[in-house]
Amino acid sequence: MKAMILAAGKGERMRPLTLTTPKPLVCAGGVPLIVYHLRALAKAGFREVVINHAWLGQQIEDYLGDGAAFGLSIAYSPEGEPLETGGGIFRALPLLGSQPFLVVNGDIWTDYPFARVPRAIAGLAHLVLVDNPPHNPQGDFALTGDMVGEGAAGSAKLTYSGIAVLHPHLFAGCNAGAFKLAPLLRQAMQQGLVSGEHFPGHWVDVGTHERLAEVEHLLAAGAC
Repeated sequence: MKAMILAAGKGERMRPLTLTTPKPLVCAGGVPLIVYHLRALAKAGFREVVINHAWLGQQIEDYLGDGAAFGLSIAYSPEGEPLETGGGIFRALPLLGSQPFLVVNGDIWTDYPFARVPRAIAGLAHLVLVDNPPHNPQGDFALTGDMVGEGAAGSAKLTYSGIAVLHPHLFAGCNAGAFKLAPLLRQAMQQGLVSGEHFPGHWVDVGTHERLAEVEHLLAAGAC
């Protein structure tokens, strides 16, 4: 299975750090956020990784190179202008092949064990959901058994972690350009084609300086 790390965002809420450094290269515990993913992917047995980038993307390529230092082979999908999550993945599909692939947001920190993701899926997507953080108290999607959906009004929901296994067929009918992933997932949910799991471990969406400090605290406490 191939993996893709989404690394094209500007990280505007992380300024001034991200004025001169792409968000995935912002350090926590002295290590760039994206390097935690690469180490975890290699440990889980992944060998081929695709990374998209836009803002200061050349810095990412210069720092990571071809991935050999991590035991990986890295291919890059430069965008110039950000294409949103859906558009970025769609552009990279020729690099990802015809089989399901793992997608990981480059700006999260987690101890999720990537070895547990399903290598094959019956539907179009498999989402990893986490407990709702303070900045997303209502959650995103409902998990019923091993199926993910919108849920009934007032039903308990969990937060999408930014970790998923996607089938290329999810993007059938899409056109090149900027578009979001969520509408495609919701359409697949309506067809009963999205499975999922709940991960109760450590997970932080590193979107602000405060959440970066949270990761620093977890690392200092030996969380990873």
